[in-house]
Amino acid sequence: MDIFFLLFIALALAMDAFAVALAAGAILHPVSKRQFFRLGFHFGLFQGFMPVLGWLAGRSIQSIISAYDHWIAFGLLAYVGGKMIHEAFADEEDTQKTDPTRGMTMVMLSIATSIDALAVGLSLAVVGITIWTPAVVIGITASILTVTGMVLGGKVGQIWGKRVEIIGGMVLIGIGIKILVEHLFPV
Repeated sequence: MDIFFLLFIALALAMDAFAVALAAGAILHPVSKRQFFRLGFHFGLFQGFMPVLGWLAGRSIQSIISAYDHWIAFGLLAYVGGKMIHEAFADEEDTQKTDPTRGMTMVMLSIATSIDALAVGLSLAVVGITIWTPAVVIGITASILTVTGMVLGGKVGQIWGKRVEIIGGMVLIGIGIKILVEHLFPV
């Protein structure tokens, strides 16, 4: 897998984590070192682990779906990207003044921001790409963007939060289109 393509995927997947971290930074301002570590570590861990789970599931069914794998990858990525864009335009629920870097709140946020990584892992499996390097890059990228989002949260969280999620969704849809075009029109 091309490193630029991999970084593109990792950045797209980390947009949810970045958007959540912006909000967390705005809620917690000032943010302690422990809060930076907790959220950055857990978001990175979940973002890196979920593609592995998706990949393992995809490898077990690859022989059955190899003729349609590019359509499946496109569909999954388009769905996740569309969901991200839809959620960016949906009404926000009332925000609670709790610490999002602790307890079940952190676990739920970690899962919610990494569900799309599961679909990407499945997509990588059905197109025959190994998962180990992408999982590490995705996890590290998510950690970095989470900490960056928390730093910027107090300053720009309310302005850029939805835009970042929209861009992330558009990037995932674009990647799905790229996979589909490459399989339908091989060079």
